[in-house]
Amino acid sequence: MDCYTNISCIVWFNCLGKLDKTKVALIGAGLMILLKVVSQHEAFYDELYAIDYNVIFLLISMMIIVDILKKTGIFQFIAIKSAKLAKGKPFSILVFFASITAFASALLDNVTTVLLIVPVALFIAEELELDPFPFIISEIMACNIGGTATLIGDPPNIMIASKVQLTFMDFIYHLAPAVLFIFAGFILTMKFIFGKKMHVKEEVKKKILAMDEYALIKDIGLLKKSLGVLGMVMLGFIFHGTFHYEPATIALVGAAVLLIISKEQVHLVFRELEWPTIFFFMGLFIIVGGVVKVGLISKLSEGLIALTRPNAESMFTMSVVMLWFSAIGSSIVDNIPFVASMIPLVKDTAEAVLPKEWDLKPFLQHSTLMPVWWSLALGTCLGGNASPIGASANVITLGISEKAGYPITFRKFLVYSIPITLETLLISNIYVIVRYYVFA
Repeated sequence: MDCYTNISCIVWFNCLGKLDKTKVALIGAGLMILLKVVSQHEAFYDELYAIDYNVIFLLISMMIIVDILKKTGIFQFIAIKSAKLAKGKPFSILVFFASITAFASALLDNVTTVLLIVPVALFIAEELELDPFPFIISEIMACNIGGTATLIGDPPNIMIASKVQLTFMDFIYHLAPAVLFIFAGFILTMKFIFGKKMHVKEEVKKKILAMDEYALIKDIGLLKKSLGVLGMVMLGFIFHGTFHYEPATIALVGAAVLLIISKEQVHLVFRELEWPTIFFFMGLFIIVGGVVKVGLISKLSEGLIALTRPNAESMFTMSVVMLWFSAIGSSIVDNIPFVASMIPLVKDTAEAVLPKEWDLKPFLQHSTLMPVWWSLALGTCLGGNASPIGASANVITLGISEKAGYPITFRKFLVYSIPITLETLLISNIYVIVRYYVFA
C-alpha cells in the first residue's frame, strides 16, 4: 500500500475507537509531512491542502464564549425550570430537556451542550427515581438533530460551510425546516417508546417542584454580559454574508470582547477549552489534504459518478445516495473525519460533471450541486446518531453516564438508535426530494 493509504487507515482505525483520536490524527499529519506527501508549506498555507483556519478559530472562539457563559449557572437554571414547568411529569420533562438540548446545540455546539445538560438530566432522573436511559438516549438524539439546523451546530456543517462559502442563513433556510419535521417525528417516536413506561410517585414530584432554580444563578452580572455578547454574535452570524465577514471573524471578535468585559482570567478560560478537539481537527485537515493531493479522492469520485450518473441538469440520484452513504459512513466512524473526506470527493465529482466557466465560489454553489451539499450535511449529522461512536457528543454523553454509574452497552444503544436514525433519514430523504426536485 502507498504511504498515504497507510496513514489514512491509521486514522480510520482510530475513528473506530481503538486509539485516542487526537494522538493518531497528529501522528498521521506528521507522517504526511515527513514522508513528503504534502510539504509543510502546503499543510499550513496552501489554499487546497492546508488546515482550514476558519473552522479552527470558529471552534476556539465559540468554546471561549460558552465556557464563560456556563460559569453563570444558566444551563442548570434552565433545566430545573423546565422540570418545574413540566410539573414533575417525567415524559414532559424529557420533552423539555430534548427541546432545550436541540435548541442549544443549534446555537452553541453539540459537544458543549451535552457537557452542560446531561449531568443535570442525570440528576433529575435520580431525583425522580427513574432509569436515566430514556433521558440519555433522547439527549444524544436531540443534540445531533438540533445541531444539524445551523452552520455552527455540528462540526460537519462548519466544515461544509467553510469550503463551499455558505452563510449562517443558508443553513437556516435549507436545513432548519427539515430539522423541525425531523424533531417532531423524533418526539412522537419517543412518546411511543417511553411514554407509558415513565411513572413517578406524587411525593417525588413534589421534591422536584420544591427546588429553587434561581439559587443556581451564580453571577447575574456575568450572565447579562455573556448573553449580550452571544446575542450580538448570533446577529453577526445572520448578517455576516451581507457584510462579507467570515463566521470565524464574528466569533473571534465576540470572544475577545467577552474576555475583556467579563474580567475572567484568560489562562483559566483557555485551560477549560477542548484543545484535543482543536488539534484533532488540525491533524485531520493535513491528512485529508494529503489524500486529496495524491488523487485518492479523484478515484473515489470516478466511482461515485459511475454509480449515480450525475449531469449538469440534475444530480437527483447522487443526492439520495449521498444522504444514505454519508449516514452509513458516519455511523461506522466519527462524522468529522468522514465529512472531511467527502467534501473534496463532492467537489471532484462536480468538477468532472459541471461546466467549467464559473469561478470557484459560484461553481461550488451551483444550483445543481446544492442539494448534494445539503444531503451530505443531513446524512453526516443525523447518521452520527446511529452508533455510540458516530459523533463526539455520543461518546462524551455515554462517558458521563458511565461515570455516574449508568453504563449503556453498545447493543442497547443500537436497539434504540438505529430505528430512530432510520426514521430521521427517511424524513430527510422525503424533504430533499420534495424541496429540491418536486417543487424546485
